[in-house]
Amino acid sequence: MVETDTQAEEISCASILKALADDTRLLVVKHLLAGEAHVGEMQEELGVEQSLLSHHLKHLRKAGIVESQRDGKAVLYRLTPALEDRRRGRTLDFGCCQISFRSDCC
Repeated sequence: MVETDTQAEEISCASILKALADDTRLLVVKHLLAGEAHVGEMQEELGVEQSLLSHHLKHLRKAGIVESQRDGKAVLYRLTPALEDRRRGRTLDFGCCQISFRSDCC
């Protein structure tokens, strides 16, 4: 079976939605709306163990939602530039869908 562009988009969209289908991952994305952050900052703010947070960040990286950069001994995370370019305030446009974060949620 030959994969069409539409099927590729659906797979991509499904991967994004799957990555976001977790409360902790949504909290991470919401946290990064305020700007880049070190793992330690997110860990403290979100109350998540470092190993579990790393696991969730790996899923978000694979889905192209966040990227990381070494900052000395720490790792700095931010939303990907492509996602930032399509962002409108607290609304993220993933191309296939949009997610808006209310200030009183999550």
